Amino acid sequence: MASKNHQSDHPSPVILITGSSSGIGLDTARYFAKKGWHVIATCRKAADVKRMQKEGLSSFQLDYEDQASLDAVVPRLQKLTGGRIDVLFNNGAYAVPCLTEDLPTPALRQIFEANFFGWHDLTRQILPLMFAAGKGRIIHNSSVLGFAAMRARGAYNATKFALEGLTDTMRQEIAGTNIDLILVQPGPIRTRIRQNAHIQFKKWISWKDSRNPDFYTKGLIPRLSAENPEKDLFELMPDAVTRAVWHAATARRPKLRYRITWATKIMAVAKRILSTRMMDRFASRF
Repeated sequence: MASKNHQSDHPSPVILITGSSSGIGLDTARYFAKKGWHVIATCRKAADVKRMQKEGLSSFQLDYEDQASLDAVVPRLQKLTGGRIDVLFNNGAYAVPCLTEDLPTPALRQIFEANFFGWHDLTRQILPLMFAAGKGRIIHNSSVLGFAAMRARGAYNATKFALEGLTDTMRQEIAGTNIDLILVQPGPIRTRIRQNAHIQFKKWISWKDSRNPDFYTKGLIPRLSAENPEKDLFELMPDAVTRAVWHAATARRPKLRYRITWATKIMAVAKRILSTRMMDRFASRF
């Protein structure tokens, strides 16, 4: 999707990125802006929106858990770009780490609003604009946890597994429309997800009442609360994802899945060749 192929009423291709305040979203927004794209870097908080605007990026508040902000996206696009959008990068998400037996059902419902239902809602609102234009790319930032389950990540696993199933289905349904639906599957990336997960953990999890409190005191809590966390095995910086998103957005024939970090690639192979019992034992090491 080179810029010369885009509509003449707006000289630069347009990408809308969610969760742009830090990490992958921020790195991707800055990279695409340097490449001459019109970047709409949305954030949940007003202070982050102002920060994006100071960098010269278009920005407005978008919270997947706030229906009013979702409903305002298309009218905002009409004002900013005349309704043009070439790429949607669904990126904003968080985790609620704990043993799944200790996960309150309201917490699971809420994380699905942020990591799944909101993504689907936004995608459905953007699709008619792409159908009208006759082209587009929708890129979902999934995870290695979208196909490989790991302990203490049940809520996040569930949202990403659901995302991958819905994406695969929709991709089949819109075949032939010149709109590509693409999954990015990062492994460990150095972002603020651990700090944000700690906030959610403290909000929802009554670990002292757990059947296994030692799991928290000896493992999970020290990991979440570490001020300078150790680098995870195979961990990369956000620009590794940015490069994949750039290829997904611009390649004539993009991949349908981008597996990023060796952790994701190893898990994909393990999932294919190991029995379920062996995969459980293997995944439980991480």
